[in-house]
Amino acid sequence: MTQKTTAEKLADLHERLELAKDPGDEKAKARRDKKGIPSARARIHSLLDPGSFLEIGALAKTPGDPGAFYGDGVVTGHGTINGRPVGVFSHDQTVFQGSVGEMFGRKVARLMEWVAMVGCPIIGINDSGGARIQDAATSLAWYAELGRRHELLRGLVPEISLIFGKCAGGAVYSPIQTDLVVAVRDQGYMFVTGPDVIKDVTGEDVSLDELGGADAQAKYGNIHQVVESEEAAFQYVRDYLSFLPANTFDSAPLVNPGLEPEITPHDLELDAIVPDADNSAYDMHEILLRIFDDGDVFEVAANAGPAIITAFARVDGRPVGVIANQPMYNAGAIDNEESDKAARFIRFCDSFNTPLVFVVDTPGFMPGVGPEKGGIIKRGGRFLNAVVEADIPKVTITVRKSYGGAYAVMGSKQLTADLNFAWPTARIAVIGADGAAQLLVKRFPDPNSPEVQKIKADFIEGYNLNLATPWIAAERGYIDGVIEPHETRLLLRSAIRLLHDKQISRVQRKHGLTPI
Repeated sequence: MTQKTTAEKLADLHERLELAKDPGDEKAKARRDKKGIPSARARIHSLLDPGSFLEIGALAKTPGDPGAFYGDGVVTGHGTINGRPVGVFSHDQTVFQGSVGEMFGRKVARLMEWVAMVGCPIIGINDSGGARIQDAATSLAWYAELGRRHELLRGLVPEISLIFGKCAGGAVYSPIQTDLVVAVRDQGYMFVTGPDVIKDVTGEDVSLDELGGADAQAKYGNIHQVVESEEAAFQYVRDYLSFLPANTFDSAPLVNPGLEPEITPHDLELDAIVPDADNSAYDMHEILLRIFDDGDVFEVAANAGPAIITAFARVDGRPVGVIANQPMYNAGAIDNEESDKAARFIRFCDSFNTPLVFVVDTPGFMPGVGPEKGGIIKRGGRFLNAVVEADIPKVTITVRKSYGGAYAVMGSKQLTADLNFAWPTARIAVIGADGAAQLLVKRFPDPNSPEVQKIKADFIEGYNLNLATPWIAAERGYIDGVIEPHETRLLLRSAIRLLHDKQISRVQRKHGLTPI
């Protein structure tokens, strides 16, 4: 047999690389193109800085299968976003429906090793049919192996998942372990078992959107952000990463420090932003936009637990995490989803050394049979546990109500917040005036009589004037000061600067135990 010349070898390489560019089944590619869906590689190029993608494993194939396609159902490699390194993989639906096989698993596992070594985020573009049935135990083994590696990366580097197709069965267990899950509406779906199988096994009739649609899964707390297009998802990820360090040992980028060093007209608007009537709602975003840099508040998981806002913002150029009550929804009461959402966000911020700012206006934990059956005791306990466990700088601003157990979890000094301030509009008490009055009038034979209602009204007025105020908390050192609202933005700058080098020592143990 004649040995190939160098030119022939180069031609062979070019042919193989050309096949590897878009290697899938022709019918599958035609279906993809008809739907107007980009290829796996095109998606990566849309996400990353132009020209930065370095692909790894393009010529990998299923061992022992002469008809196997290059890539084995996933594109993997390295690149940059805003000049900062990331690892990225993208499922290829045209190759075995993007399902997991041996070389698929090996490629993603190697990428995970690389991001751990370099210390940079990893982003997965998910569009997978799940386990590869024909690979049997091999597919299951690699799913489990990748799950193990996700745990090793968690809290070390940011992990991000984009849901761009129907991700079923094993294909949901990888993204659910990541820190951020973004899905495209009417395109991205997540479910363990599809509607047809559920119908066959349990007899339940459920639509695809109701079961695994992006909006439904966002309400369940499994998807953090729903967007209208793939490009919007890519932009959301770029913005998200701009608030984060590359890894737990790094520092987040500093953006435009020193802007507006004096009181501004927007600051002065805070003095009239809280309604005089205790039960009047207002949008907490109107406060957040005025106390952080450039009015830039980047919300995360807005669809789940809407009575709590979790977001990133900047204080004098430094990223911070924000936990704020939203009076527009259930008066800002903390329910089960709110507890889980806050606890998850706090632990993430703690892992990546991002200070926390609590902005408080809540009447307490949500009362009712539903919350009790849903586990509000243990889920509120997880919230409390997360606050105590976090050793990052924590600053609290109480703008209005702070009642009951919610006072504790919303950044109280007793749960290790470093600096606590209140506005003069703050009401800090065990219970609100109306609730306390209801307990009082129950003692009378006829609670609805005019005389009793007069006693109730007088009690509420006295309670609000003398008990539900910031002054008692200030007198006892439970808060560090009562401030004018317009001072808040510049005060946050001083507080975060003061706490920049915070260090604490903890009792050594293997790990704490989260209430489950």
